[in-house]
Amino acid sequence: MTIDLKHLSDWIGRSQTVTEHIAPFPSNALAATLNRDDPIYGEQTPLPPLWHWLHFLPIHKLEDAGYDGHAALGGFLPPVPLPRRMWAGSRLKWMAPMRIGRALRKLSTVTSVDHKAGRSGDLVFVTVRHQLFDGAVQGIEEEHDIVYRAAPEPGSVPPEPVQAPDHSAFSRLISPDPTLLFRYSALTFNPHRIHYDLPFCTSTEGYPGLVVHGPLLATLLLDLLRRERPQAQIAGFEFRAVSPLFDTDDFSVHGQPGDDGTVKLWVRRHDGALAMTGTATLEDIK
Repeated sequence: MTIDLKHLSDWIGRSQTVTEHIAPFPSNALAATLNRDDPIYGEQTPLPPLWHWLHFLPIHKLEDAGYDGHAALGGFLPPVPLPRRMWAGSRLKWMAPMRIGRALRKLSTVTSVDHKAGRSGDLVFVTVRHQLFDGAVQGIEEEHDIVYRAAPEPGSVPPEPVQAPDHSAFSRLISPDPTLLFRYSALTFNPHRIHYDLPFCTSTEGYPGLVVHGPLLATLLLDLLRRERPQAQIAGFEFRAVSPLFDTDDFSVHGQPGDDGTVKLWVRRHDGALAMTGTATLEDIK
């Protein structure tokens, strides 16, 4: 397949703005989904880190969905002609609280489109910058990396996974049952069939089970940190997806504080492989 990078690069600089009144239901529903014992989220409650992902959700008609449930190519994101798309990672900064009950504004801009040839074929990386504002006050800045790739060749062998660290200061075991994945898909209006359609996963995509969402893994990492350090203020977070996780086995989330105000975080698969790695920057650890 020929990748017309020049055409795709025309999307660099494109932007869109979405305004939303931040309702409390998504936060309360996610708290219940994560088995948290939080007080009820209501007016003026700050959104916990990464929970802004429950808002400003793209909506498309069902008739406009592609074979995998995603919206058809084009629109705000460039029409990359590769069938598989995943959230590869993000880099985030928090500057001011973004509160429930407020009308917040999200400005999204495509900042880069890059093509690389990997061992498994063509890869296209698209980076989008998201900025969240309450009036003139910016509360969040995020760089979101999306990777598009070809479907694997029949009989191809996946690369040997990187092993996760053996020891951590704190951790938590997670059971990724279909109910968890369905709830997160519903809360984020994510129609990608790899997260809820088992026959599609196994027969069409060749996966062993339902795929656990990358942003859900990132959310579970910061949820672990909030449970361990509830008074700490998270100023920044970056994460990168390393290998896929499926609902066929339990996995664990881990944290290891450093001496520089950061906490290393990672997701460990049942087989010891590293699924996601991240670093949180804290303003205060108590």
